Amino acid sequence: MTFPMYDASIPTFTRALGHLAGILQKAADHAAAKNIDPAVLIESRLYPDMFPLLKQVQRTTDIAKSGAARLAQTQPPSFEDNETTFPQLIERVRKTIAYLETLKPEQFEGADERMVTWQIGERTKTLRGISHLQQFVLPNFFFHETAAYAILRHNGVKLGKRDFLGGF
Repeated sequence: MTFPMYDASIPTFTRALGHLAGILQKAADHAAAKNIDPAVLIESRLYPDMFPLLKQVQRTTDIAKSGAARLAQTQPPSFEDNETTFPQLIERVRKTIAYLETLKPEQFEGADERMVTWQIGERTKTLRGISHLQQFVLPNFFFHETAAYAILRHNGVKLGKRDFLGGF
């Protein structure tokens, strides 16, 4: 029996990215209401050696589109990493969702057993598709999305668990 790789990845990514777009909009609204320069929030980080919000959002979208593309055996779109505003970050998230929605379940057939190879810095990694999704893609995706949420929450943006998880 094969594992439903499309069902385990694409709906998960698109749902979570939709919530991330909402979180970013709440941050933009918060900055406007409190007369905070949005760049302060966009460049905020939880600790000096961690990525700022900007990079957390970029990594979240990169991991979703690249991880899904590897599983579907296609090339993801390339984004320039040139966002500097909340509207631009939200647009990046929406572009990622739009790309993910172009992928079809048939492209993921056999992806659970297929070997997936990718670069991490100067290293090359290879895992079975299911391991790639469960041990690398999903944990990294949610790590960076959670960090983005935590940065904004730490900076006073009124966010709660429902903003992150959405309704059921």
